[in-house]
Amino acid sequence: MRTLLLSLLLAAPAFAAAPPPAPHPGAEIYQNVCQACHMANAGGGVGAGRIPALAGNRNLAVAGYPVTVVTGGKGAMPWFRGALSDQEIADVINYVRSHFGNKYKDKVTAAIIAEQGIPAPKGGER
Repeated sequence: MRTLLLSLLLAAPAFAAAPPPAPHPGAEIYQNVCQACHMANAGGGVGAGRIPALAGNRNLAVAGYPVTVVTGGKGAMPWFRGALSDQEIADVINYVRSHFGNKYKDKVTAAIIAEQGIPAPKGGER
């Protein structure tokens, strides 16, 4: 019995649960910035206005579309160029494009965001 117990104790680390995967770098940005409007499940909503769903959104297939919208705004969606770094914008776009039923694999980089060339708005101008 003692041998069995000792064997189980020695083998316990092999049976321990694997550590959880590292969170996606854009997940926290999505949770702190985007989900207030687009919802935690990225399902969007309708109320005072229509907030588009990001979940399963085919408009995200071409990476340039979310880059343009996030950096320059569209309709009631504010721009985030200047509020988020180019890397943060790339991270959150990659997160949304690879989660919520989206499986777009081509990555957006901070360099792509910088190349977009949409300057940060000045003095609240749009």
